[in-house]
Amino acid sequence: MTSPSATLTVWASSWLAGHSAPDDVIDALHAWAPMHLACAEDQVTAGRTGLPWPDPQDAGVTALLQTIRRSVSQPETEIRLVLPGPGDVQGLPAGTEFASAAIGAGEGVLVGPPGRPGTGLVPHVEGPDVLRWTVSSIERLPLDAHHTGLGEAEFTMRQAVRDAAAALEALHMLDSGFGADPRALIADALAQSALHRYPATIAPRALRILDSADQVAAILTVAEQMAPARTVSASGAATLEDLLRPLRSAVRSARTAAVNASARDGLTA
Repeated sequence: MTSPSATLTVWASSWLAGHSAPDDVIDALHAWAPMHLACAEDQVTAGRTGLPWPDPQDAGVTALLQTIRRSVSQPETEIRLVLPGPGDVQGLPAGTEFASAAIGAGEGVLVGPPGRPGTGLVPHVEGPDVLRWTVSSIERLPLDAHHTGLGEAEFTMRQAVRDAAAALEALHMLDSGFGADPRALIADALAQSALHRYPATIAPRALRILDSADQVAAILTVAEQMAPARTVSASGAATLEDLLRPLRSAVRSARTAAVNASARDGLTA
């Protein structure tokens, strides 16, 4: 698992489908932080959800689940992960505070029927042991015009794994002579991702995609950590960015495809 928003999306949908207990969702989110604060974005949202405003309170994951439960009472409701990145705001409701917050955090969750009013949730790190969730009312959730299929996402990730390894080779990092072995650093990054588990009911193909995305992301993280000693010039930094940018985008796309497909399967089960 790669983000609190992904954890909330897959586990909340599993809970709503009756496959997981509330305690399962709480345990999964507590792997990110033992304390979860919640607050409404504004007074209107506070009145609609019962969440505190303007100051967050230690309402815990239970308050988030109650908010999601109320938001999924409408037909055709979805729980959707968004992972915006530089130049990539696909799936965000334009011009909203939620969109700005999600861009800043690099993640968020949308709940409700596409094209109709809904709810947005964005986590922010408040400290080493605290996550604060800001809940927004969204006048019109964006239509998800393009679902990346799992077949497409799996193919893309297979290619991305090869491309990421080739990028390390191109940057001459595998035999860099640094004190740390890049392969060991990649293994450490993957071990951290593995600490965050998925529901047992997640589809095997979605799990393969997420595992591949974690592998690519680990390679990219190590490349970014080790590159400064290699790319001392502006042209070197630009070359690194040209190599890594499309791979970051592919990882975000694959993760959203796999997580959102799992959430849809859960809600329609």
